[in-house]
Amino acid sequence: MQLYLSGADGDAAALIGARVAGFPLSLSLVPSSDKIDPEDLAGSAAAVVQVDPGEPSSMKRFEALAAATRTPLIAAAYDPPLALVRALVRAGAHDVVPLPLDVADLETSLLPIRDQMARATSSAQSANGKLVCVIKSVGGIGATSLLTQLAIRAAENEAHFGREVCLLDLDLQFGNAAFQLGLRPHLTFLDLLEAGSRLDGELLRATMTTHPSGLKVVAAPSSLMPLDALSSEQLIEIVEIAKREFGTVFVDLPASWTNWSLSALAQADMVLLVTEMSVSGLHRARRQLDLLRDQDLTSVDLRVVINRFEKGLLRTVREADVQKALGRDVAYTIANDPSVMHPAIERGVPLSDIKRKSAVGRDIDMLDAGIAAAFGRER
Repeated sequence: MQLYLSGADGDAAALIGARVAGFPLSLSLVPSSDKIDPEDLAGSAAAVVQVDPGEPSSMKRFEALAAATRTPLIAAAYDPPLALVRALVRAGAHDVVPLPLDVADLETSLLPIRDQMARATSSAQSANGKLVCVIKSVGGIGATSLLTQLAIRAAENEAHFGREVCLLDLDLQFGNAAFQLGLRPHLTFLDLLEAGSRLDGELLRATMTTHPSGLKVVAAPSSLMPLDALSSEQLIEIVEIAKREFGTVFVDLPASWTNWSLSALAQADMVLLVTEMSVSGLHRARRQLDLLRDQDLTSVDLRVVINRFEKGLLRTVREADVQKALGRDVAYTIANDPSVMHPAIERGVPLSDIKRKSAVGRDIDMLDAGIAAAFGRER
Protein backbone atom coordinates (compact mmCIF):
# COMPACT_ATOMS: atom_id res chain seq x y z
CA MET A 1 0.00 0.00 0.00
CA GLN A 2 1.58 3.27 -1.15
CA LEU A 3 1.05 6.65 0.51
CA TYR A 4 1.87 9.74 -1.58
CA LEU A 5 1.55 12.73 0.74
CA SER A 6 3.13 16.16 0.88
CA GLY A 7 3.56 15.91 4.65
CA ALA A 8 3.44 13.35 7.45
CA ASP A 9 1.08 15.06 9.84
CA GLY A 10 -1.76 13.39 11.69
CA ASP A 11 -1.54 9.60 11.88
CA ALA A 12 0.51 9.33 8.69
CA ALA A 13 3.83 9.24 10.50
CA ALA A 14 2.60 6.44 12.75
CA LEU A 15 1.51 4.43 9.69
CA ILE A 16 5.03 4.12 8.29
CA GLY A 17 5.90 0.43 8.28
CA ALA A 18 2.53 -0.44 9.83
CA ARG A 19 -0.26 -2.59 8.38
CA VAL A 20 -3.81 -1.47 7.74
CA ALA A 21 -6.48 -3.98 6.66
CA GLY A 22 -3.61 -6.46 6.34
CA PHE A 23 -1.56 -4.30 3.93
CA PRO A 24 1.96 -3.06 4.82
CA LEU A 25 2.27 0.69 4.19
CA SER A 26 5.01 2.63 2.42
CA LEU A 27 5.15 6.46 2.67
CA SER A 28 6.56 8.76 -0.03
CA LEU A 29 6.68 12.51 0.67
CA VAL A 30 6.21 14.41 -2.59
CA PRO A 31 4.62 17.76 -3.49
CA SER A 32 0.96 17.36 -4.37
CA SER A 33 1.57 18.37 -7.99
CA ASP A 34 4.70 16.30 -8.72
CA LYS A 35 4.25 13.51 -11.24
CA ILE A 36 3.89 9.96 -9.93
CA ASP A 37 5.22 7.22 -12.19
CA PRO A 38 2.48 4.57 -12.72
CA GLU A 39 5.22 1.93 -12.82
CA ASP A 40 5.94 2.69 -9.17
CA LEU A 41 2.47 1.32 -8.31
CA ALA A 42 3.16 -2.08 -9.86
CA GLY A 43 2.50 -4.77 -7.30
CA SER A 44 0.72 -2.40 -4.91
CA ALA A 45 -2.74 -3.25 -3.62
CA ALA A 46 -3.74 0.44 -3.64
CA ALA A 47 -2.32 3.94 -3.32
CA VAL A 48 -3.37 6.99 -1.34
CA VAL A 49 -2.65 10.13 -3.36
CA GLN A 50 -2.94 13.62 -1.88
CA VAL A 51 -4.90 16.17 -3.90
CA ASP A 52 -4.74 19.91 -3.23
CA PRO A 53 -8.08 21.56 -4.14
CA GLY A 54 -6.29 24.86 -4.67
CA GLU A 55 -3.86 23.50 -7.26
CA PRO A 56 -5.34 22.49 -10.66
CA SER A 57 -2.09 20.66 -11.45
CA SER A 58 -2.70 18.44 -8.44
CA MET A 59 -6.07 17.37 -9.82
CA LYS A 60 -4.55 16.82 -13.26
CA ARG A 61 -1.86 14.62 -11.72
CA PHE A 62 -4.52 12.45 -10.10
CA GLU A 63 -6.53 12.19 -13.32
CA ALA A 64 -3.44 11.21 -15.32
CA LEU A 65 -2.42 8.60 -12.77
CA ALA A 66 -5.92 7.10 -12.62
CA ALA A 67 -5.96 6.80 -16.42
CA ALA A 68 -2.56 5.12 -16.50
CA THR A 69 -2.91 2.47 -13.78
CA ARG A 70 -5.31 -0.24 -12.67
CA THR A 71 -4.15 0.04 -9.08
CA PRO A 72 -7.05 1.33 -6.94
CA LEU A 73 -6.47 4.96 -5.98
CA ILE A 74 -7.72 6.63 -2.81
CA ALA A 75 -7.66 10.41 -2.96
CA ALA A 76 -6.78 12.36 0.19
CA ALA A 77 -7.50 16.07 0.72
CA TYR A 78 -8.00 18.64 3.44
CA ASP A 79 -11.70 19.40 3.96
CA PRO A 80 -12.66 18.17 0.47
CA PRO A 81 -15.84 19.89 -0.75
CA LEU A 82 -18.58 17.73 -2.24
CA ALA A 83 -17.85 18.99 -5.74
CA LEU A 84 -14.23 17.83 -5.43
CA VAL A 85 -15.28 14.44 -4.09
CA ARG A 86 -17.58 13.94 -7.06
CA ALA A 87 -14.89 15.06 -9.50
CA LEU A 88 -12.36 12.66 -7.96
CA VAL A 89 -14.79 9.74 -8.11
CA ARG A 90 -15.53 10.52 -11.77
CA ALA A 91 -11.78 10.66 -12.39
CA GLY A 92 -11.42 7.13 -11.03
CA ALA A 93 -10.95 7.45 -7.27
CA HIS A 94 -11.95 4.35 -5.34
CA ASP A 95 -12.66 6.57 -2.34
CA VAL A 96 -11.85 10.00 -0.91
CA VAL A 97 -10.51 10.38 2.64
CA PRO A 98 -9.91 13.58 4.60
CA LEU A 99 -6.54 14.84 5.77
CA PRO A 100 -4.91 14.67 8.26
CA LEU A 101 -4.98 10.95 7.59
CA ASP A 102 -6.89 8.88 10.12
CA VAL A 103 -6.28 5.17 10.62
CA ALA A 104 -9.99 4.34 10.92
CA ASP A 105 -10.84 6.18 7.69
CA LEU A 106 -8.06 4.42 5.84
CA GLU A 107 -9.10 1.04 7.22
CA THR A 108 -12.68 1.62 6.03
CA SER A 109 -11.45 2.49 2.53
CA LEU A 110 -9.09 -0.47 2.29
CA LEU A 111 -11.43 -3.23 3.49
CA PRO A 112 -13.49 -3.34 0.26
CA ILE A 113 -10.25 -3.48 -1.75
CA ARG A 114 -8.98 -6.33 0.37
CA ASP A 115 -12.28 -8.21 0.01
CA GLN A 116 -12.26 -7.66 -3.76
CA MET A 117 -8.73 -9.04 -4.00
CA ALA A 118 -9.73 -12.07 -1.95
CA ARG A 119 -12.70 -12.70 -4.23
CA ALA A 120 -10.51 -12.33 -7.31
CA THR A 121 -8.08 -14.86 -5.90
CA SER A 122 -10.91 -17.22 -5.03
CA SER A 123 -12.44 -16.80 -8.50
CA ALA A 124 -9.09 -17.56 -10.13
CA GLN A 125 -8.75 -20.68 -8.01
CA SER A 126 -12.31 -21.75 -8.82
CA ALA A 127 -12.40 -20.74 -12.48
CA ASN A 128 -13.72 -24.24 -13.11
CA GLY A 129 -16.44 -24.02 -10.49
CA LYS A 130 -18.50 -27.18 -10.17
CA LEU A 131 -22.30 -27.40 -10.10
CA VAL A 132 -24.05 -30.02 -7.94
CA CYS A 133 -27.83 -30.27 -8.36
CA VAL A 134 -30.01 -32.04 -5.82
CA ILE A 135 -33.28 -33.57 -6.92
CA LYS A 136 -35.70 -35.62 -4.87
CA SER A 137 -37.90 -38.57 -5.73
CA VAL A 138 -40.70 -36.90 -3.77
CA GLY A 139 -41.06 -34.04 -1.32
CA GLY A 140 -40.77 -34.61 2.42
CA ILE A 141 -37.88 -37.06 2.42
CA GLY A 142 -35.38 -34.70 4.06
CA ALA A 143 -33.43 -33.81 0.90
CA THR A 144 -33.05 -30.15 1.88
CA SER A 145 -31.91 -31.06 5.39
CA LEU A 146 -29.33 -33.38 3.89
CA LEU A 147 -28.21 -30.73 1.41
CA THR A 148 -27.80 -27.96 3.99
CA GLN A 149 -25.63 -30.17 6.20
CA LEU A 150 -23.64 -31.39 3.20
CA ALA A 151 -23.08 -27.80 2.05
CA ILE A 152 -21.92 -26.76 5.54
CA ARG A 153 -19.42 -29.60 5.59
CA ALA A 154 -18.19 -28.80 2.08
CA ALA A 155 -17.78 -25.10 2.97
CA GLU A 156 -15.73 -25.95 6.05
CA ASN A 157 -13.48 -28.31 4.11
CA GLU A 158 -13.07 -26.10 1.04
CA ALA A 159 -12.14 -23.08 3.18
CA HIS A 160 -8.87 -24.85 4.06
CA PHE A 161 -7.87 -24.57 0.40
CA GLY A 162 -9.04 -21.00 -0.21
CA ARG A 163 -12.21 -22.02 -2.07
CA GLU A 164 -15.77 -20.95 -1.38
CA VAL A 165 -19.06 -22.83 -1.53
CA CYS A 166 -22.53 -21.45 -2.18
CA LEU A 167 -26.04 -22.86 -2.09
CA LEU A 168 -28.80 -21.62 -4.39
CA ASP A 169 -32.27 -22.50 -3.11
CA LEU A 170 -34.28 -22.77 -6.33
CA ASP A 171 -37.29 -24.39 -4.72
CA LEU A 172 -39.10 -21.16 -5.52
CA GLN A 173 -42.34 -22.05 -3.79
CA PHE A 174 -41.42 -24.13 -0.76
CA GLY A 175 -37.67 -23.64 -0.31
CA ASN A 176 -36.53 -23.35 3.31
CA ALA A 177 -32.78 -24.00 3.13
CA ALA A 178 -32.00 -20.62 4.73
CA PHE A 179 -34.42 -21.34 7.57
CA GLN A 180 -32.81 -24.73 8.20
CA LEU A 181 -29.44 -23.00 8.34
CA GLY A 182 -30.71 -20.57 10.98
CA LEU A 183 -30.42 -17.60 8.60
CA ARG A 184 -32.76 -14.63 8.25
CA PRO A 185 -31.92 -13.20 4.82
CA HIS A 186 -32.93 -9.68 3.81
CA LEU A 187 -32.59 -10.48 0.10
CA THR A 188 -33.70 -13.57 -1.82
CA PHE A 189 -33.59 -15.18 -5.24
CA LEU A 190 -36.38 -12.85 -6.30
CA ASP A 191 -33.98 -9.91 -6.02
CA LEU A 192 -31.66 -11.61 -8.52
CA LEU A 193 -34.51 -11.96 -10.99
CA GLU A 194 -35.52 -8.33 -10.59
CA ALA A 195 -31.93 -7.17 -11.18
CA GLY A 196 -32.22 -7.88 -14.90
CA SER A 197 -29.20 -6.65 -16.85
CA ARG A 198 -27.53 -5.42 -13.65
CA LEU A 199 -26.88 -9.00 -12.54
CA ASP A 200 -23.19 -9.76 -12.01
CA GLY A 201 -20.90 -11.41 -9.48
CA GLU A 202 -21.00 -8.44 -7.10
CA LEU A 203 -24.79 -8.37 -7.07
CA LEU A 204 -24.97 -12.13 -6.62
CA ARG A 205 -22.76 -11.87 -3.54
CA ALA A 206 -24.73 -8.91 -2.21
CA THR A 207 -27.88 -11.06 -2.36
CA MET A 208 -26.30 -13.85 -0.35
CA THR A 209 -26.44 -14.50 3.37
CA THR A 210 -23.38 -16.05 5.02
CA HIS A 211 -23.62 -18.98 7.43
CA PRO A 212 -21.02 -19.17 10.26
CA SER A 213 -19.42 -22.09 8.39
CA GLY A 214 -18.61 -19.72 5.51
CA LEU A 215 -21.33 -21.14 3.27
CA LYS A 216 -22.97 -18.47 1.09
CA VAL A 217 -26.71 -18.88 0.58
CA VAL A 218 -29.21 -17.37 -1.85
CA ALA A 219 -32.53 -17.95 -0.15
CA ALA A 220 -35.74 -18.93 -1.90
CA PRO A 221 -38.33 -16.14 -2.25
CA SER A 222 -40.12 -15.30 0.98
CA SER A 223 -43.52 -15.66 -0.68
CA LEU A 224 -44.89 -18.10 -3.25
CA MET A 225 -44.10 -17.31 -6.86
CA PRO A 226 -44.98 -19.18 -10.07
CA LEU A 227 -42.35 -21.65 -11.18
CA ASP A 228 -42.55 -20.25 -14.70
CA ALA A 229 -41.44 -16.82 -13.40
CA LEU A 230 -37.89 -18.07 -14.02
CA SER A 231 -36.74 -18.81 -17.56
CA SER A 232 -34.06 -21.23 -18.66
CA GLU A 233 -31.98 -18.30 -19.94
CA GLN A 234 -32.11 -16.55 -16.56
CA LEU A 235 -31.26 -19.77 -14.76
CA ILE A 236 -28.24 -20.48 -16.95
CA GLU A 237 -26.95 -16.92 -16.52
CA ILE A 238 -27.22 -17.10 -12.73
CA VAL A 239 -25.56 -20.50 -12.58
CA GLU A 240 -22.69 -19.38 -14.81
CA ILE A 241 -22.04 -16.34 -12.64
CA ALA A 242 -22.14 -18.49 -9.51
CA LYS A 243 -19.66 -20.97 -11.02
CA ARG A 244 -17.27 -18.13 -11.82
CA GLU A 245 -17.50 -16.82 -8.27
CA PHE A 246 -17.41 -20.06 -6.29
CA GLY A 247 -15.55 -23.35 -6.28
CA THR A 248 -18.68 -25.43 -5.67
CA VAL A 249 -22.29 -24.44 -6.29
CA PHE A 250 -25.04 -26.54 -4.73
CA VAL A 251 -28.56 -26.13 -6.13
CA ASP A 252 -31.71 -27.33 -4.40
CA LEU A 253 -34.30 -27.95 -7.13
CA PRO A 254 -38.09 -28.16 -6.64
CA ALA A 255 -39.88 -31.50 -6.69
CA SER A 256 -41.93 -30.34 -9.69
CA TRP A 257 -40.15 -30.35 -13.04
CA THR A 258 -39.85 -27.25 -15.22
CA ASN A 259 -37.91 -26.42 -18.36
CA TRP A 260 -35.40 -24.42 -16.33
CA SER A 261 -34.83 -27.20 -13.79
CA LEU A 262 -34.01 -29.55 -16.66
CA SER A 263 -31.67 -26.86 -18.00
CA ALA A 264 -29.96 -26.82 -14.60
CA LEU A 265 -29.38 -30.57 -14.78
CA ALA A 266 -27.91 -30.20 -18.25
CA GLN A 267 -25.36 -27.75 -16.79
CA ALA A 268 -24.58 -29.90 -13.74
CA ASP A 269 -21.28 -31.60 -13.07
CA MET A 270 -23.06 -33.97 -10.69
CA VAL A 271 -26.67 -34.71 -9.77
CA LEU A 272 -27.68 -36.23 -6.45
CA LEU A 273 -31.03 -38.03 -6.61
CA VAL A 274 -32.26 -38.29 -3.02
CA THR A 275 -34.83 -40.96 -2.25
CA GLU A 276 -35.85 -43.30 0.55
CA MET A 277 -35.58 -47.03 1.06
CA SER A 278 -39.20 -47.94 0.34
CA VAL A 279 -40.96 -49.49 -2.61
CA SER A 280 -42.88 -46.27 -3.35
CA GLY A 281 -39.77 -44.12 -2.92
CA LEU A 282 -37.72 -46.29 -5.26
CA HIS A 283 -40.55 -46.41 -7.79
CA ARG A 284 -40.74 -42.62 -7.87
CA ALA A 285 -36.96 -42.37 -8.14
CA ARG A 286 -37.12 -44.66 -11.17
CA ARG A 287 -39.65 -42.31 -12.78
CA GLN A 288 -37.19 -39.46 -12.30
CA LEU A 289 -34.47 -41.51 -13.97
CA ASP A 290 -36.80 -42.32 -16.85
CA LEU A 291 -37.52 -38.61 -17.33
CA LEU A 292 -33.81 -37.82 -17.50
CA ARG A 293 -33.37 -40.55 -20.06
CA ASP A 294 -36.22 -39.18 -22.16
CA GLN A 295 -34.59 -35.72 -22.01
CA ASP A 296 -31.24 -37.13 -23.23
CA LEU A 297 -29.58 -36.39 -19.88
CA THR A 298 -28.16 -39.86 -19.32
CA SER A 299 -24.59 -38.56 -19.65
CA VAL A 300 -24.94 -36.57 -16.40
CA ASP A 301 -22.97 -37.97 -13.45
CA LEU A 302 -26.02 -38.98 -11.39
CA ARG A 303 -25.65 -40.64 -8.00
CA VAL A 304 -28.50 -42.13 -6.01
CA VAL A 305 -28.57 -41.24 -2.31
CA ILE A 306 -30.80 -43.13 0.12
CA ASN A 307 -31.71 -40.77 2.96
CA ARG A 308 -32.89 -41.79 6.43
CA PHE A 309 -31.45 -45.24 5.86
CA GLU A 310 -31.84 -47.93 8.50
CA LYS A 311 -30.17 -51.30 8.22
CA GLY A 312 -33.39 -52.98 9.31
CA LEU A 313 -34.97 -51.83 6.04
CA LEU A 314 -32.87 -54.40 4.21
CA ARG A 315 -35.10 -57.06 5.68
CA THR A 316 -38.07 -55.78 3.68
CA VAL A 317 -36.34 -54.13 0.68
CA ARG A 318 -33.29 -56.07 -0.46
CA GLU A 319 -30.34 -54.60 -2.34
CA ALA A 320 -31.38 -56.69 -5.34
CA ASP A 321 -34.77 -54.97 -5.21
CA VAL A 322 -33.06 -51.59 -5.35
CA GLN A 323 -30.96 -52.62 -8.34
CA LYS A 324 -34.02 -53.93 -10.11
CA ALA A 325 -36.15 -50.88 -9.31
CA LEU A 326 -33.58 -48.26 -10.33
CA GLY A 327 -31.49 -50.08 -12.88
CA ARG A 328 -28.40 -48.87 -11.03
CA ASP A 329 -26.69 -49.19 -7.66
CA VAL A 330 -27.12 -46.87 -4.71
CA ALA A 331 -24.06 -44.62 -4.39
CA TYR A 332 -24.55 -43.41 -0.80
CA THR A 333 -26.73 -44.07 2.19
CA ILE A 334 -27.36 -41.49 4.92
CA ALA A 335 -28.23 -42.88 8.34
CA ASN A 336 -31.56 -42.05 9.94
CA ASP A 337 -30.40 -40.23 13.07
CA PRO A 338 -33.17 -37.79 14.10
CA SER A 339 -31.68 -37.23 17.56
CA VAL A 340 -28.76 -35.46 15.82
CA MET A 341 -30.31 -34.14 12.62
CA HIS A 342 -33.40 -32.49 14.12
CA PRO A 343 -31.56 -30.34 16.72
CA ALA A 344 -29.00 -29.32 14.08
CA ILE A 345 -31.79 -28.11 11.78
CA GLU A 346 -33.63 -26.32 14.57
CA ARG A 347 -30.47 -24.45 15.58
CA GLY A 348 -29.00 -24.06 12.07
CA VAL A 349 -25.67 -25.55 13.12
CA PRO A 350 -23.39 -28.34 11.83
CA LEU A 351 -24.17 -31.86 13.00
CA SER A 352 -20.87 -31.92 14.87
CA ASP A 353 -22.13 -29.13 17.14
CA ILE A 354 -24.85 -31.50 18.34
CA LYS A 355 -22.70 -34.61 18.49
CA ARG A 356 -19.04 -34.70 17.56
CA LYS A 357 -19.25 -38.18 16.06
CA SER A 358 -22.47 -39.63 14.69
CA ALA A 359 -23.58 -42.12 12.07
CA VAL A 360 -25.28 -39.45 9.97
CA GLY A 361 -22.23 -37.20 10.28
CA ARG A 362 -19.93 -39.97 9.04
CA ASP A 363 -22.22 -40.67 6.09
CA ILE A 364 -22.30 -36.99 5.08
CA ASP A 365 -18.52 -36.84 5.37
CA MET A 366 -18.34 -39.80 3.00
CA LEU A 367 -20.70 -38.08 0.56
CA ASP A 368 -18.62 -34.89 0.70
CA ALA A 369 -15.43 -36.88 0.13
CA GLY A 370 -17.01 -38.63 -2.85
CA ILE A 371 -17.97 -35.33 -4.46
CA ALA A 372 -14.51 -33.89 -3.80
CA ALA A 373 -12.84 -36.95 -5.35
CA ALA A 374 -15.03 -36.69 -8.46
CA PHE A 375 -13.95 -33.05 -8.87
CA GLY A 376 -10.28 -33.67 -8.12
CA ARG A 377 -10.44 -31.67 -4.89
CA GLU A 378 -8.23 -32.20 -1.85
CA ARG A 379 -9.59 -33.52 1.42
